Amino acid sequence: MIDLRRASRRPARTVLAVAIGLVALASALPIPASASFPPLWPGYDGTFFSNLSAPALAPGGSGTLNFHVADPANFSFITAVVVTLQVYAFNAFPGNATSTVASAGTPVLVTPTSSGTVVNLTLPSLEPDNYEEGSVGVVTSDNTPAGDFAVRTALSFLSNGASYRLESRGWFTASEWAAATELPGGAVTLNLTMLGVSGVTAETAILVSSSTWDVALEVILVASLVLVAAGAFVYFRRGPKSSSGAR
Repeated sequence: MIDLRRASRRPARTVLAVAIGLVALASALPIPASASFPPLWPGYDGTFFSNLSAPALAPGGSGTLNFHVADPANFSFITAVVVTLQVYAFNAFPGNATSTVASAGTPVLVTPTSSGTVVNLTLPSLEPDNYEEGSVGVVTSDNTPAGDFAVRTALSFLSNGASYRLESRGWFTASEWAAATELPGGAVTLNLTMLGVSGVTAETAILVSSSTWDVALEVILVASLVLVAAGAFVYFRRGPKSSSGAR
C-alpha cells in the first residue's frame, strides 16, 4: 500500500540504496533508453530520490518497497511529481542466470489503484527542503522462483516551466551506459546529455528465497553492491561538470 507522509525538513539519517543498481545484472539486457532530452538537473543531491529498499520474501509472501523523494533546498518548487517503479530483470539463485522477468511468478507491485510489474505513483507538489515518503506493496506467488528481481526507477516533475526526468541504470543498454560513464583510459564520468536524462536515480532488488539462510546470503550480496554504488554517487557528486552534460 502506498503511504505518503509530508514532513517539514529533510531527514538527517542516510540509508544506502542500490544507486547504479545491479550492474552485472542489467548489462546483459537490451533495454532502450528514453527518447526525450529533458534539461539537466542543476546540481546533484543524493537525497532527491533515496531510502529505496525492497523486501526479502519467501515464495507466496508479501512485503513493502519503500522510497523517499525530496526537493533539495537549492532547487525550486516542483509539481507533477511522478515516481515509476518496474520489475524488469531476474537473476536466478542459485546459478546466477540473468534473464528478463518471467511471464509467471514475477513479483507484483501493488498500489491502492493499480498493480503489476510496473506502477506510476503521483506525489504532492514539493517546496524546497521538503520531502515525501512513500511505499508500494510487493506480492509474490507460490511459483515465484528464487533469486533477485531487479527494480528500476524513474522520477519526473515540473519546475519553473521545464520538465525534468531522472532514470536509473536499468533503462539503458550496456553500450549506452558505457559510452556515458567511461572515458578513454578507463576514467569514470557521467554524461547525462548522452543518456538523455536530467539525472540518475537509485535501483533496488526484491529478494525471493524459500530458505532463511539463502535470504541472508542474498542480503549480504546486495549490501556489497550498495557500497560500490554509494562510492559512485560520491564521485559523481564531487566530480567536475561541463556544459556538455558530463559530470
